[in-house]
Amino acid sequence: MFLYTPSLTEYKRLLTKEVKIGDLLLGNHHPIRVQTMTTTDTMDTIATVEQSIRCIEAGAELVRITAPSKKEAENLLLIKNELRRRGYHTPLVADIHFTPNAAEIAARIVEKVRVNPGNYVDKKKFEQIEYTDAEYAEEIDRIRERFTPLVKICKEYGTAMRIGTNHGSLSDRIMSRYGDTAIGMVESAMEFLRIARNESYHNIVLSMKSSNPQVMVQAYRLLVQQMLNEFAECYPLHLGVTEAGDGEDGRIKSAIGIGTLLEDGIGDTVRVSLTEDPEFEIPVCKDLVKRYSVYSQQSTVDGQPPTAYGKVPVINSFPYSPFEYKRRETFAVSNIGAKHVPVVVADLSKIENITPHHLESIGYTYDEATDKWSIGDMAADYMFTGNQLLNFQLPGTLKVIVYPETWKQAAVTPSGEQKYFPIFMDSGYAEAERKSELMNFVMIDCFNDDTPLNDYTYFDQLANDASVVLCLSSTNSNAMQSVRRMFIELMQRNIKNPVVLITDSKWQTPDEHLIHFATETGGLLLEGMGDGICLGYSSSAQFTNTKVSGRTYLEVKDNNQFTNNTAFSILQATRTRISKTEYISCPSCGRTLFDLQETTAKIRSVTNHLKGVKIAIMGCIVNGPGEMADADFGYVGSGPGKITLYKGKEIVKRNVDSDVAVHELINLLKENEAWVEPA
Repeated sequence: MFLYTPSLTEYKRLLTKEVKIGDLLLGNHHPIRVQTMTTTDTMDTIATVEQSIRCIEAGAELVRITAPSKKEAENLLLIKNELRRRGYHTPLVADIHFTPNAAEIAARIVEKVRVNPGNYVDKKKFEQIEYTDAEYAEEIDRIRERFTPLVKICKEYGTAMRIGTNHGSLSDRIMSRYGDTAIGMVESAMEFLRIARNESYHNIVLSMKSSNPQVMVQAYRLLVQQMLNEFAECYPLHLGVTEAGDGEDGRIKSAIGIGTLLEDGIGDTVRVSLTEDPEFEIPVCKDLVKRYSVYSQQSTVDGQPPTAYGKVPVINSFPYSPFEYKRRETFAVSNIGAKHVPVVVADLSKIENITPHHLESIGYTYDEATDKWSIGDMAADYMFTGNQLLNFQLPGTLKVIVYPETWKQAAVTPSGEQKYFPIFMDSGYAEAERKSELMNFVMIDCFNDDTPLNDYTYFDQLANDASVVLCLSSTNSNAMQSVRRMFIELMQRNIKNPVVLITDSKWQTPDEHLIHFATETGGLLLEGMGDGICLGYSSSAQFTNTKVSGRTYLEVKDNNQFTNNTAFSILQATRTRISKTEYISCPSCGRTLFDLQETTAKIRSVTNHLKGVKIAIMGCIVNGPGEMADADFGYVGSGPGKITLYKGKEIVKRNVDSDVAVHELINLLKENEAWVEPA
């Protein structure tokens, strides 16, 4: 039985088959390729060509163009010829959802076609609930009959293919047997892959995309395991989180899903689906990928891993399943651990003189006239101040973490004893003469030296101490793997103390920090590890805003607010703590029937106070009911100037005029008791 990754303790790429897409080689340890998708009307040749050029010049190595019908597929030839005439030879990909004959036309023109198994041939009307074995087999025969001609064309023309499964567009047949699950996604793709292999066609890439990073990660891991078990080889994988949204949230959700898999060595090409112009997706892809190009270069020296890797002990047994979410069992220390939502710890230790004004950046607003604090939905639960005691009254819910000597000064007063708590360095806790009776934090830098596991003797003294919260971090290059290995050690030793994840960034730009934080903490949270999160910057880190094509990528005015918001966004994206409205917004394409960016901003402006509600904003009926599987409510383009509103997957109102559609969406929220008036 294969697992899903070459190594759980260091970065090591999964070996996949080599696929040729035009002159571009993918898989087989070639560099991780970055790509995007145009948003123009495919029938507007010049607009599509010019947008493709902007994407290519931003660094896209593949450009995908929608071809929903025969006419768009035929127009790909004009687009390709014009690009070649202008000197651009980047491979083009035709995006096919429903139309086999469009795919067969496109496969003769462009270097790659993408088909969605859930839409391509199978039924997706949610009418038939039960399938007999005979009916199930008949449907697979029908798929083979309709899909094989495309396989033969691709084989004849040297065209590559992506079999791209989406969580929200599984067919009736797959849903009947597997439900709305990651396993169903895998089987949907494997059916098509088996047909292609029977035709000796192997120029194939696969993807398992979902708007929920948790489902997405589980599906890719299961797919790798299934391919290795069934074929003893693995095809290249295209990574992406469907309909991630825009701004910080879109980047965080993408980094959690894509970054978690890249950390495991899984992934040969990436696309970040943002509700922004496609050229702005490329820098995000590059920020995700460049972390691993550094590791790959280092690991080629004498065949040894980079020297910055910690010597992490191998994993001989796995105490949890990486294919399903189950939170690690812990006991509670105050409001940390057990069934409490993960806490957020704000690091304000770099501020010399903390005042009430500084707490605004972490969710607390002080009104001097009334001497009252107001507390926001994204207010930090704890703050770390280092050696600094505060000279003002704190909000009732906020607690302070300080170094042991500073805590001793605070603990002399009853209020200080309830508000201030010490943080010790690893074995320092066991050696300390004085500790808090209520709560103590213990920092552990996981496997940053040659200390063997049996030398972690202080574990015996803090293990299951009812006052101890562990704070795990690692200064190793393979930090996520190092911390994950320590979690496994805790589980194997039956140590159930709650854990706060500590992650520092040494990167330069806000986008790089964002991706670093989301990748290193998100992957652990998706596996049920972590009862809190604290983000910060190493002393060498800078914080510079950058511009791409004349536009500021992510602007940050307050570093502490940025890290606090990022922490809450990571918890939201991993579904471990819900603190705001979630938007599942498609990145737009040539099928889009309204201005997606403008509409998303408009809906967000009137609904962003609805904590925990998931709203999907989809440009067309192709992306609508399929790719918004995770949403509570949907706003979907159904024709020029027309919107269809959904509750879950159920149509509630058809062909609503777009001028009143947002108002009707609010009415729908009210009718379903999901609306509250903004404060």
